[in-house]
Amino acid sequence: MPGSPSPLPGQHVDVRLTAGDGDQAQRSHSIASAPKTSGLELTIERIDDGEVSPYLTLDTVPGDTFELRGPIGGYFVWSADSEAPLLLVAGGSGVVPLAAMLRHHTAVGSQADARLLLSVRSEEDILYRDELAQLDADAHVAVDLTLTRGPAPPGWAGFTRRIDREMLQALAPSPHESPSIYVCGPTGFVEEAARLLITLGHAPTTIRTERFGPSGG
Repeated sequence: MPGSPSPLPGQHVDVRLTAGDGDQAQRSHSIASAPKTSGLELTIERIDDGEVSPYLTLDTVPGDTFELRGPIGGYFVWSADSEAPLLLVAGGSGVVPLAAMLRHHTAVGSQADARLLLSVRSEEDILYRDELAQLDADAHVAVDLTLTRGPAPPGWAGFTRRIDREMLQALAPSPHESPSIYVCGPTGFVEEAARLLITLGHAPTTIRTERFGPSGG
């Protein structure tokens, strides 16, 4: 987006499409790329009966143009200047803005301990799987995965249940460390994860949430 400021990790853009008859559709999409990288990366989850995502994922070709507005958002962002431990909790495609945070964390060589807990239905639903494995090799980054449906594949080393209090207690920094916590995913997932974190003693002011629900795609 020429002339736009470099996005902060956690921000999003509005994507607007205009049909030949003038009809318009607009959707918000989190930015996946870290700040100051070449280009702007969006990860689009296709909703088969949607108005926007099928076009973006199936029909666009290099050279196509569409309108973007942003970057947008100042609340759900992480600053690399922070030395506080970082806990990222994601449900499904809610990992997108959190991946931008981890990418930025690694790019700037942050010494803050960072942990991602990603909950998905099945192994096939893990976005950025190979990259997450590489990030997990960073001395200051830990990535944990949990599958919520179906049997675990052979060799699976992660969890096999929905996020619960015991899981968060085992993985989250102590409330006494005043960690920065970001939770993103479907509304029900976000509300439950935030509730569980509060029962573990984390102050609501340390928990930033971003949620999404059913949309037109």
